[in-house]
Amino acid sequence: MKTTLLLFGIATDLIGSSSLEIELPNTMTIASFKEFLTTQFPDFKKMSSYAVAINESYATDETYIKENDIIAIIPPVSGG
Repeated sequence: MKTTLLLFGIATDLIGSSSLEIELPNTMTIASFKEFLTTQFPDFKKMSSYAVAINESYATDETYIKENDIIAIIPPVSGG
């Protein structure tokens, strides 16, 4: 299935782009998607934690990804 991946902060630096069109297996949860990311982009292992959103809503590891979803990788932010 075709999806769009949006990346922010350090995730952009690790993958080398702020957005990608990617092809995923027909049945994939966020947990398996995280494994897919580290397989496709080994530098992604450098990011210890991050949130995932699908279509502008935060997703849990059990959430299923659907055709044409927009997946966003949101690294932790700090401020002061």
